[in-house]
Amino acid sequence: MATTRSLNKGITPSLLKQGLSLHLLQPQPRSQSLRFLSSSARNDGSDLQNPCEFLGSWTPPTDPRVAQANLERLRRAYYKQVNQLRKEYAYEVEMLRVDKQRKDDARREAVRIANEERKKVKAAAAQTRAAERAVFLEEFRQTLMKERAEKLEYWRKKEKVNQEKKAEKKELLRKQSSVWVSEQNLESRILEAIVDTTPF
Repeated sequence: MATTRSLNKGITPSLLKQGLSLHLLQPQPRSQSLRFLSSSARNDGSDLQNPCEFLGSWTPPTDPRVAQANLERLRRAYYKQVNQLRKEYAYEVEMLRVDKQRKDDARREAVRIANEERKKVKAAAAQTRAAERAVFLEEFRQTLMKERAEKLEYWRKKEKVNQEKKAEKKELLRKQSSVWVSEQNLESRILEAIVDTTPF
């Protein structure tokens, strides 16, 4: 009975109208209880609007044994309700955890798919760059070979011209050397030229 009086001491008519359950009326620190009341006042759609079956259910009997039995019955009913609420809370927490896990898995899957798409795009871009590089290198190689062929052709023409010039010089030198007179025959040739004055 003393427990009931201590529990009911902090109950005001406004709290009774809000229908707060008995387990919420346990002694709490002032800041926590004020914070709870302020938050519960904002929760218009919560279960706190429904009246609690424990409020107003106590009628003080004359026999202390009957009072003790009634208190034990109320206490057992209260513990059952608390256990049911704990089970519901655990179920809700588990559902929240499963939902969070599902959202995390979906987010990780989306990130994985995005990474795969990005890798595919990068691979395609790399293949395109490689193909362009191969085309550029092939064109560069063809240009180099063409330039080398042109240089080789130019060198061959130049060598041919040089060979022709050398041949012409040799032929001219050969023709000129055919009329040369050695030093041994020089005097006789001069004498012949002086004696033989026959004009050509």
